[in-house]
Amino acid sequence: MALSLGMRRLVSDLAGWAVGLGLLITAAVYHEPLLGLGRGTFSGSASSKITTDSTPDAAGQPAHGSRSVELTAGSGGHFFARAEINGRAVEVMVDTGATMVALTYEDASRAGLSIRDSDFTQRVSTANGIARVAPVVLDRVEIDGVMVRNVSAAIAEPGRLQTTLLGMSFLGKLRSVGMRSGRLVLEE
Repeated sequence: MALSLGMRRLVSDLAGWAVGLGLLITAAVYHEPLLGLGRGTFSGSASSKITTDSTPDAAGQPAHGSRSVELTAGSGGHFFARAEINGRAVEVMVDTGATMVALTYEDASRAGLSIRDSDFTQRVSTANGIARVAPVVLDRVEIDGVMVRNVSAAIAEPGRLQTTLLGMSFLGKLRSVGMRSGRLVLEE
């Protein structure tokens, strides 16, 4: 059955309105990330900024002690930060796809963890195949005042991991992890 010229025009007008409405909704929902693209916040060197959360608690009082850190993506799109692991400085890459904090052997040594060959008791599946790791619990992991205690971690065998990964055993203990204006925001 053929559509009359009036019906075709109506369908065309409705389709145009639907596309326009979809673009408007998309712009409303994603306006901050879209503005970030225009300012180039998705590139550049990694940096962090500390902010204190002044959101009131249930009693209407400022939430003292709540802290957040904003990380800017490096040129490759990854988020890097200087963390303190057991009080020692370690460069890390934030990785929401990693189940736990995964330390390079060298960073573990730098953080004061003594590892023997017999400590590598577990096997994990990585992008490069099966690897042995030494499970540990870190006393504390901190990025610019955002701190988590008793963090499960795994230490990779020497040469098996290039960068320490800050995974979900740390991130999952935070109040929130999210994107805001092209930055990764970690809130304690």
